Amino acid sequence: MKSLNQVHLNGLRAVEAVARLGSLQTAAEELGVSIGAVSQQVIKTEQQLGRTLFERTSRGMVPVETAAEILARLSDGIRHLSSAVALAKRSDDSLLTISVAPVFAARWLVHRIADFSERFPQISLRIDANDRLTDASQTDLDLRIRVGRGHWPGFRTELILEQQVAPLCTPAMAATLEKPADILTLPKIIDGRAMFTWDVWLAAAGLPGAEIKARHTFSEASLCLDAAIAGQGVMLAWQTLASHQLQHGQLVAPFGPSVKTGFGHYFVTAENARRSDKVEKFKRWLKREIEDDMERLARAAPVFAQAFAP
Repeated sequence: MKSLNQVHLNGLRAVEAVARLGSLQTAAEELGVSIGAVSQQVIKTEQQLGRTLFERTSRGMVPVETAAEILARLSDGIRHLSSAVALAKRSDDSLLTISVAPVFAARWLVHRIADFSERFPQISLRIDANDRLTDASQTDLDLRIRVGRGHWPGFRTELILEQQVAPLCTPAMAATLEKPADILTLPKIIDGRAMFTWDVWLAAAGLPGAEIKARHTFSEASLCLDAAIAGQGVMLAWQTLASHQLQHGQLVAPFGPSVKTGFGHYFVTAENARRSDKVEKFKRWLKREIEDDMERLARAAPVFAQAFAP
């Protein structure tokens, strides 16, 4: 332990962040300091250790081969320190902290939290609405809900719902359509951040290679949904995004099929996370809510009753 007296902890944190993230800029953003400060901390740490840890290249800071084991052990140590600090700060085990993508939180989860609170009044929820997947050692988060393919290094995943998509528009707009190809004549509302494109649905609908012209492009799916509700065009949406609007008649799915994108909603936890009763209660509750909602959705919009594989 005495050897730690020879090196500053802030310098070790800077070295670990640069090694893990690959650049001074992203390390500076995570640590909340300037790029220059991170650079100076790395240089000073290399001097204190008496060896070079990084090669400065046009591609960024690349760990030298001889430092690989040092950096791996340092990363493990920082994770343990982070876990210890988070554990020390956690004084109320009745608080459940969940990180959820903003669109899922706003369009689906927030409308159902009251039911969870009624069922489990002893558990308070703290919702962190973001879609970043930070280091698994960030243990102030009990649970994450993410959309993807279910493979994130350092994390354990559990599928909640396979994503299905179908074209949605207002009832008035749908009344002008006779066949799936007629959708091509409608203005399109595009989610610029979507992990899928219209091609996945066009191929399943027998319209492969059809040209899609965007009327509006948004960087947030909620804005796309609001634009569709306002009658500005047709959008390709998934179940949890538009379930409420479909069940209440604000939007309709004029033609099927609904199509699996290859993505899904997942529970995401750190690989070494201990079993938590409050987390398990929330997971069981949310799965039941999802199942019930999908049954109601299938009755309101039959195209979502069965999905075609991509």
